[in-house]
Amino acid sequence: MTPKDEAELGEAVRQAKAPLAIRGGGTRLTGLAGEALSVSGLSGITLYEPGALTMVAQAGTPLAEVEAALAAENQRLAFEPMDHRGLLGTEGVPTIGGVFAANVSGPRRVQAGAARDFLLGVRYIDGMGQAIKNGGRVMKNVTGYDLVKLMAGSWGTLGVLSEVSFKVLPRPETEATLRVAVDGAAAAVRALSVALGSPFEVSGAAYDPDQGAALLRIEGFAPSVSYRAGRLSALLGASGAVELVEDAATSAALWAALRDVAPFRGQSGDVWRLSCKPSQAPELAARLKAEALLFDWGGGLIWARVPEGTDLRARAGSYDGHATLMRAAPETRARLGMFQPQPAPLAAIAAGLRAKFDPRGIFNPGLMG
Repeated sequence: MTPKDEAELGEAVRQAKAPLAIRGGGTRLTGLAGEALSVSGLSGITLYEPGALTMVAQAGTPLAEVEAALAAENQRLAFEPMDHRGLLGTEGVPTIGGVFAANVSGPRRVQAGAARDFLLGVRYIDGMGQAIKNGGRVMKNVTGYDLVKLMAGSWGTLGVLSEVSFKVLPRPETEATLRVAVDGAAAAVRALSVALGSPFEVSGAAYDPDQGAALLRIEGFAPSVSYRAGRLSALLGASGAVELVEDAATSAALWAALRDVAPFRGQSGDVWRLSCKPSQAPELAARLKAEALLFDWGGGLIWARVPEGTDLRARAGSYDGHATLMRAAPETRARLGMFQPQPAPLAAIAAGLRAKFDPRGIFNPGLMG
């Protein structure tokens, strides 16, 4: 089903007699049980005020359309959402509703925040087919319960987004990347921590073991970028040889590849995404015994590629974080689940919320517990 507007979307939910598999552009979740319900028919930017740094768009609006409109005004989505298609081998078109439903946030999260931090308001259809509005179209809006943040990252299990309003930011004049040669994950995380703790406004902090390098991004006006890059190079000189990538286009391509986990494309095996304390990342990564690794968020995010069917949660053991199965065969997904099982108290709260928002249990059942 592909409703053409919010009224049709609500009616489709009201008439549903069986589970619904909620879809945006079909680039992330595939193989969910239930009849597919796509919001791709709800498309279009309904309000854009560059001076107020706000945009409102229907949930099915292609992400490319949003980014093109922003680029025309020299603005951007600061949380740089990932494009999952290459990694997951999917097709389709990423949508702005899907970005917020999955809280998709890229390398700049360490500086700018996550997708949910930019979400100002939502309209969505609840499990009874009712249209609900929460939040607003301006940055200063504190009325009512903050359901906006609750919907971000709920993966369509609490409601079907029909419209989102969000904050945007100006595009910087230029950017540069520092490559710091390091010997292993522990040295990389130490260097990244030093950089993130400095006053030089790092907007990306990653480690690629294949390159043997910690990677740091600096953005802003050209004189500021040049000054900060020089100071940061001096600060990190003791960590290893520092190479400066000054060409903005080359730097941008490097971070786009990191954002989309390009090194894992076309490679066999399952792909996991682990969130953890950066201080725990080196030891945790060693326990994973992965075929390939990629670190982001200063070590707070680890991408791991392992042989098919591997229970990486069992390998990881106890740590402060969680592991999400991003790419695997259907039987592995069925056995291990996409999301980390929650502790009993949190699971009870989550189940209670789902019962309130979706009392019939028809939205992506079983996806998040």
